[in-house]
Amino acid sequence: MNNDLITEYLSYLHAVKGCADKTLHAYRSDLARYANYCANHEIAPQMAHACEVQSFIAELSAENMAASSVNRHLSSLRGLYRWMMRFDKRQDNPCTALRNVKMPVRLPSVLWENEMAEFTALPESSGILWPQRDKALILAMYSAGLRISELVSLSMENIGGGMENAKITGKGGKQRYVFFSDEAKSAICEYLPHRSARLRMKGINEKKGFLFISRKGNPISIAGVRWIIARYAQSMDAQQSGAGKNIHPHTLRHSFATHLVNAGCDVRIVQEMLGHASISTTQRYTHVNMQKLRKVYEKAHPHG
Repeated sequence: MNNDLITEYLSYLHAVKGCADKTLHAYRSDLARYANYCANHEIAPQMAHACEVQSFIAELSAENMAASSVNRHLSSLRGLYRWMMRFDKRQDNPCTALRNVKMPVRLPSVLWENEMAEFTALPESSGILWPQRDKALILAMYSAGLRISELVSLSMENIGGGMENAKITGKGGKQRYVFFSDEAKSAICEYLPHRSARLRMKGINEKKGFLFISRKGNPISIAGVRWIIARYAQSMDAQQSGAGKNIHPHTLRHSFATHLVNAGCDVRIVQEMLGHASISTTQRYTHVNMQKLRKVYEKAHPHG
């Protein structure tokens, strides 16, 4: 497989499929690895058989590559060969009969309702960063189940009147509406005057731009949000509340989904709120629920 073919395929993904830069980077890396494998084994990728693709996948597994990464490589190859077939560069797809590597069951880290309440209160009690912004940020992320990328790109123009809802653009450019709890709305409204004051100092219109900013008035970054959550996680760990849990930005999204499922919300509704393309991705939160029930059973039952 020459670089021109990879470049042509990636250009197709960008121009026609609208793939994000991060996704394109992953595909480029995966296909470059496959191209090197084919070159080393004197295989013409356009003529490769299923057994040869399977050998490539087996080589990745033998290197102890994570199952998710191996499956991503396989997904990249499936897409490449589908593209080849569509544009008459090949007559069949050697990946059709190949199955994904079995993934280990990993339950997401969550904060239960009482732990989440303690975490959202940390900005007020710790005073380590910017309390008004941080409380609004944490509650917005949790109450709407936002991804970190969706949080940092949340703009004033896409927030509904009264700070009740927002229009979000998620993965693959898919749009959805999310809703903020009363507590989140209150926190956002308390934060806005502080935000406006900092933006006015820079001569920026506070009615536009991103909702969450840094102390210097710049749009907050993904790395910045991770750092903020990490600081409060350290504070929570020091207080022995939720000690030992791996608290990161996505934990808030996991907690949002788990709490809805625990409250009896239909999984398909939760799927829509999270913006998941597949129901199977959302169904793992029912496993989290079962895990909690199991712990309660073992603690309460005399023969548990």
